[in-house]
Amino acid sequence: MAVVSCMLIIFLCFPFLKFVSVATAQKHVCDNGNGNYTANSTYSSNLNTLLSTLSSNTQINYGFYNFSYGQNSDIANAIGLCRGDVESERCRSCLKNSTLDIQHRCPNQKNAILWSDLCMLRYSNETIFHKMETSPGYYWWNLENVTELNQFSQVLGNLMKRLRGIAASGDSRRKYAAAENATGLNFQTIYGAVQCTPDLSQQECNQCLEGAISEIPNCCDDKVGGRVLRPSCNLRFETYRFYGTETTLDPVPEAPPPSNTTSSKESGNTTIIVIAVVVPTVVVVILLICLLLYLRRLKARKNLAVKEEQDDEDEIKIVESLHFNFDAIRVATEDFSDSKRLGQGGFGAVYWGRLPNGQIIAVKRLSRDSGQGDTEFKNEVLLVVKLQHRNLVRLLGFCLEGRERLLIYEFVPNKSLDYFIFDPAMKAQLDWEKRYKIIRGIARGLLYLHEDSQLRIIHRDLKASNILLDDEMNPKIADFGMARLVLMDQTQVNTNRIVGTYGYMAPEYAMQGQFSVKSDVYSFGVLILEIVSGQKNSGINNGENMEDLLSFAWRNWKEGKAINVVDPSLNSNSRNEMMRCLHIGLLCVQENFLDRPTMANIILMLNSHSLSLPIPAEPAFYVNSRTRSLPEMQSWEYNSRETGSSEPILKSVQESENEASITELYPR
Repeated sequence: MAVVSCMLIIFLCFPFLKFVSVATAQKHVCDNGNGNYTANSTYSSNLNTLLSTLSSNTQINYGFYNFSYGQNSDIANAIGLCRGDVESERCRSCLKNSTLDIQHRCPNQKNAILWSDLCMLRYSNETIFHKMETSPGYYWWNLENVTELNQFSQVLGNLMKRLRGIAASGDSRRKYAAAENATGLNFQTIYGAVQCTPDLSQQECNQCLEGAISEIPNCCDDKVGGRVLRPSCNLRFETYRFYGTETTLDPVPEAPPPSNTTSSKESGNTTIIVIAVVVPTVVVVILLICLLLYLRRLKARKNLAVKEEQDDEDEIKIVESLHFNFDAIRVATEDFSDSKRLGQGGFGAVYWGRLPNGQIIAVKRLSRDSGQGDTEFKNEVLLVVKLQHRNLVRLLGFCLEGRERLLIYEFVPNKSLDYFIFDPAMKAQLDWEKRYKIIRGIARGLLYLHEDSQLRIIHRDLKASNILLDDEMNPKIADFGMARLVLMDQTQVNTNRIVGTYGYMAPEYAMQGQFSVKSDVYSFGVLILEIVSGQKNSGINNGENMEDLLSFAWRNWKEGKAINVVDPSLNSNSRNEMMRCLHIGLLCVQENFLDRPTMANIILMLNSHSLSLPIPAEPAFYVNSRTRSLPEMQSWEYNSRETGSSEPILKSVQESENEASITELYPR
């Protein structure tokens, strides 16, 4: 049956309607509200770079791209979203075509959006991530009328409600659902699909789709098909199948086939014959395999040095497109002058500089006498360049020239969290709304490291001085110098080299060298308690005695006096939210790592105030006795293999305003 469609555009901010050509199967909106840009401006250059990266990124295979490029007023933010049944190559092709089309149709607007059948492309100079937006939007309906309106509307409503719940429960990679109606009509079947941008929470996705579904009677009442499109979500229904099979995110391993059994009486003689024939054959095969493996291993040892050198060259080539000219960095930092120095990290000094295009950067110059410099430098580039998230400090590039090893990061202007939260004067700038935003942002960054990035990263040194704040007080996790890459299915790893910061380390890590994602959860719990209380974990004055923060928080919570833990400088308007964060912090610092929640569960706890929380067990108080003699806020490591001693080795670390350091990529 030939289907004819037409579209109606609804702008919440414009009181007029406009019809759009059906043949293009797309709609664009050029918003002049944010101003325009010129062709040779910094914003134009940032936008072109961003859109090119968006449509050429082959590392993402789940159809959702959310990237930023640039700084301050010239920053460009973009979202690309493909339908859940669109394969990666076809998705990138759709985004590439959309990029060309939207730049042609919106040649100088800083804010624009384009919808097509398979994908949506949107960019803006304002923050568009993790925000539910319903305007601008439009309707698109089929001209053919239904014959049984009441029955059709009832079945359609049930189908949309079911799909809404499935889509909203998706993870941070995809929130999409498509199906046909379960009950059906006597004469036709209804097919439907709904989708949200995956950066929305479950509650926000539900809310966005609920609003879109409520618009169906306004746009498509008595029609056999229609669409409601919004920046943050969309839906479509037809009486024909318009979607394909949803692409798979995590392949499910096939179950082994069931083994056949026979009675012992029937198989007795057969078994004897099989053993007599098979065993000698198997022995010979095993010997041949062992010989082959030995010869291959011998050959591999001979070629090891050459192979390692070639591997190093290949790995550097992967990121050679991010290479910065050393002279340009030297000029930007005024020849690494002391006036440009931000701080001193574990492997070198950090400077700030300004590029010729006006962009401000942070530069880490690795120490020339660092024995780990070259290897650690290579690992940092290979690892961090793959980490793209708004709550992680972004690596812009690197410089490798002679003995010089430089890492170039985005500059985060508002220093680190400890600069504000522990200073009696500066903490006044952090009201509860900002502190709650910081807690949620750190949680989203950790969730990305633990579950949503292509690599599973355990940070191992999460602390207040490693949380940098941008100009809008959004948190960015920094300093991956102690991070570890683990396999996606590994739950726990052991190490003989313990590195971290006193007060933030989980007990199983400090005492036994066992670390996992739950080690980072413990550190996050300490951070929550510090943010809520405005106190360092190292100690709180309690009369004539000093009491560590975990003991203080647990004692007051258990006695029903949890309000005593809250920073007195905060007003009590959000008291319930503060108490909930305190509760979550205590769940994170429980001594048994199995009792601690995952970051995914923590995100749910922070976003849903109706979700009931379990009662926390007593936190780990090992810091009171085992490490009381350690100096405040020092990083330390224990390595029995290197020293032959069970005593920890103290390594002083100076805090810096914008410190980015080195990462060990491969498990030790």
